This record gives sequence, structure tokens and C-alpha cells, in this order.
Amino acid sequence: MADLLAIVEARLQSALGRPDARAAVTFLGTDRIEVLRYVEGDLVRYATLGMSAHPMTDPTAVVADPVRGPRAELVLTVRAGLADTDKVLRALAVLAASPQVEGLVVAPGASLDLGEPLWPGAPFSSVLVAEPGGLVEDLELDAPMDPVRFLPLLPMTANEAAWKRVHGAQALQERWLARGTDLRDPRRTSVALD
Repeated sequence: MADLLAIVEARLQSALGRPDARAAVTFLGTDRIEVLRYVEGDLVRYATLGMSAHPMTDPTAVVADPVRGPRAELVLTVRAGLADTDKVLRALAVLAASPQVEGLVVAPGASLDLGEPLWPGAPFSSVLVAEPGGLVEDLELDAPMDPVRFLPLLPMTANEAAWKRVHGAQALQERWLARGTDLRDPRRTSVALD
């Protein structure tokens, strides 16, 4: 596992540079999850490290395969200096631990809800999992292991999350695009959903 995470961290470093801070969280019965912070101009990126140590397993499977199955890490990007977003570290660790704790398979189009703000005063308590491959390329692993995918997280307001449940992830993303929503703004309000 340590070797795999070293390779994952190297992929993050090749795409995002060296992290300027890192924090680790361990939940009872789970492996340690680290959250790395990268600052690039007016953007701050947070990436998990540890979620990909084990493949995600379908909770209905009788036996969990220790080798095969999807692997992922999470990446959140916000504008720097507009909110106290560094407090998102614990929230990201909770989301990254959810496959181990709750048996979730985190995939593009999914919603992940914390039930509390992502950081103090945040208008968001949930995120939409977006398609990987843009910011950090997938990391191919030796067969039969699946590649590690670096999944971007897009913060959603409660209204956006409810609207997404009815209309779907694609429709919400199209709405954001049509309205020119700055998804990196940590203080933004809900997009018009009429």
C-alpha cells in the first residue's frame, strides 16, 4: 500500500507541483487519509491521498476483491483568500473514507453529502463528483488492478443538490455552464434553477 500511495503522490506532484501543506486523519477502523494542499496563483487545490489504497467494492458483493475494482482520489479547487477553506481538510478526509466506512463506490455523477458545511460558513454541504482526466491524468497500475482516477469535486448548495436529484448531474452541469457559474468561488450562491 505504501508503494502505491507513493506512486499516487508522485502523479499528483507531477500535475500540481509540491504541496505546501498536508494533514492526516484516521477514522476508527480505516486507513489513514491525507489531504494535500497546493497553491497555484489565486487557486488552492486540495487532494486526498489514501482513498486509492484499496479498491472500492460494490456493497452488495459477497466477497470484497482486494485487487480488482475502481480506485480514486478526490480533488477540490477553490479561489484562495475568499473563505477559510483550509477547514475543508476533515470534510475531504470523511468523503475519501466513505468507500471503506460505508461501502460506497464513488464515481462521476455521484453526489456526496456531509450534512454540514464543507468549511465554516460554506454555503455547500455536498459535492458533485465530476469526470476525471482534466487536471490530473488517470494513473495506470499493473494488471489486474484498475487505474487510479483523480475525481474533481464541485461544491453544491442544498438547492442545487435537490435539483440534481431530480434532473441529473448532466443537467446541473449544463445549468452551471449556461449561467457562467464560477464553481471555484467558495462564497457563490445557488445557480438560478427556474
